[in-house]
Amino acid sequence: MQSDIKDKSLAPMGVKRIEWADRDMPVLQKVREKFAKEKPFKGKVLAACLHVTAETANLVRTLKAGGAEVYLCASNPLSTQDDVAAALTHHYGIPVFAKKGEDTKTFFSHIEAVISKKPQLTMDDGADLVSTIHTKYKELIPKMLGGTEETTTGVIRLRAMHKEGALKFPIVAVNDAKTKNMFDNRYGTGQSTLDGIIRATDILIAGKTVVTAGYGWCGKGFAMRARGMGANVIVTEIDPVKALEAVMDGFRVMPMDEAAAVGDLFCTVTGNTDILVKKHFKVMKDGAMVCNSGHFDVEINIGDLKSLASKVEKQVRKNVDAYKIGKKTIYLLADGRLVNLAAAEGHPASVMDMSFATQALASAWIAKDKVAPGVYDVPEEIENMVASVKLASMDTKMDTLTPKQEKYLAGWQEGT
Repeated sequence: MQSDIKDKSLAPMGVKRIEWADRDMPVLQKVREKFAKEKPFKGKVLAACLHVTAETANLVRTLKAGGAEVYLCASNPLSTQDDVAAALTHHYGIPVFAKKGEDTKTFFSHIEAVISKKPQLTMDDGADLVSTIHTKYKELIPKMLGGTEETTTGVIRLRAMHKEGALKFPIVAVNDAKTKNMFDNRYGTGQSTLDGIIRATDILIAGKTVVTAGYGWCGKGFAMRARGMGANVIVTEIDPVKALEAVMDGFRVMPMDEAAAVGDLFCTVTGNTDILVKKHFKVMKDGAMVCNSGHFDVEINIGDLKSLASKVEKQVRKNVDAYKIGKKTIYLLADGRLVNLAAAEGHPASVMDMSFATQALASAWIAKDKVAPGVYDVPEEIENMVASVKLASMDTKMDTLTPKQEKYLAGWQEGT
């Protein structure tokens, strides 16, 4: 199987979408030009398990320009843009294995399809690709050079693998890069999550009590944007430092057991499981809406929700299911999957520009420098290069140190 997409006739529209995103990704354009000259991936096969979007298309085009033989599959069953998948396969010559709405069996068969190409490099979004190689295709590990991971959930899984001694090749934690989490997670997730919620429900955010589960970078972004649209925002947290930060930022902080009874809209962004469970659904208001913007669909316990419901009405509105519990109804958005990708288009290209430029450069670094198995931070020079090019593209300049200032910062003799 060379590719598996929904409809090749969608390719022309996909090309337009990819080109539209590319015009807002100047840093990645610079990386593509650099890769086209240097060919850092020449002779190497790279398997990518990512959200198949227009922004991702420009990333894999960049990898191909660098000499890589690239194969792409979806990292989420609902996030694929079928026109983009068609365009990549039939216009750009990059095989794609992804269909929006694919079932779990097909999803994993697509992961195995890209693994069958015997990659030396991986690019992951959630660690499903890497974990599948480690559990089912161990014979490939000796020739693996390494990979990258761009999600909080994936990095958590990979660090757990490394701690147990199970991780057998190096991975760069792109998610932890400042040029990723401070911008992509905060501004990208913040905006795109609200975009997905509004597209799915058409509700007015102003005046709603919005419960944000988790105050990491994604939670901060969502809480900030919800408040900016007039919501009364409550934050739930398990980390005392993050909880304190939320209070200092002006949000109410309380346990989910208390928040469940007062929220109108709930959004989980923790990277953990069972954030909303049976006891919470029991006390929620009639008409409460629940959604998730964490990577996997485990944050909302849908099994608990189903067990309480006397009736489930699917698709009362596109991407909205109604669960009848006694005299009240709770609405689940996007099947509990990533609402920003399932019900909208994911992050804006401008913010993915930095994340994917960092991803591409980190992949080139791991391909060149042989390092031991483990989870590594993005090298500082990559971070600075991406931030500098982004600033230049925005026609923004900054100060530079004078020789005297450099000497002062490097010394210790001068004081009061």
